[in-house]
Amino acid sequence: MLHIELVEQCKANDRRAQLRLYEQYCQGMFNVAMRFLRDQDDAEDVLQESFIKAFQKIDQFKGEVTFGAWLKRIVVNRSIDFLKSKHQKTIELNEGYMHITEDDDWKVDATVGVEEVKEQIEQLPDKYRYVVQLFLIEGYDHSEIAHILGISETASRTRLLRGKNYVKESLNSKSYGTGS
Repeated sequence: MLHIELVEQCKANDRRAQLRLYEQYCQGMFNVAMRFLRDQDDAEDVLQESFIKAFQKIDQFKGEVTFGAWLKRIVVNRSIDFLKSKHQKTIELNEGYMHITEDDDWKVDATVGVEEVKEQIEQLPDKYRYVVQLFLIEGYDHSEIAHILGISETASRTRLLRGKNYVKESLNSKSYGTGS
């Protein structure tokens, strides 16, 4: 059965159709939540809340993007909201005044493995880590990231550039033996 038909059945409050959509997207959306939360219990909670919200708001799904992309945005937003609730005492810097040039150079030493890059991304402060994850791992552009995080596109670009530079510097210092 086509996703469009399942979604239409869900809009009619068909529980079987909801279960089928849940089964189709559950594992993928769990993986998305885990990339942000890194805790199975928290990811399961966020996943549950995301599906509840999706089915409550399914009338807002207009088919402009795939159902999976629409649901993924809900999971990402819920994950970030969850993380923000755990870190209530954050200070937002106004980075809108900065002019950032595009920098697509993500090259690091060839001996650096994917796991090392992931470890360094994990060490980033949250505001940089969220942007790096959304851009590199989830594939969102700066306009989408700005909307999701409630920041300007310039701030998204700034945070991506700073996060990337932090990761590169950390990896380069390790490969040259000057780091930990």
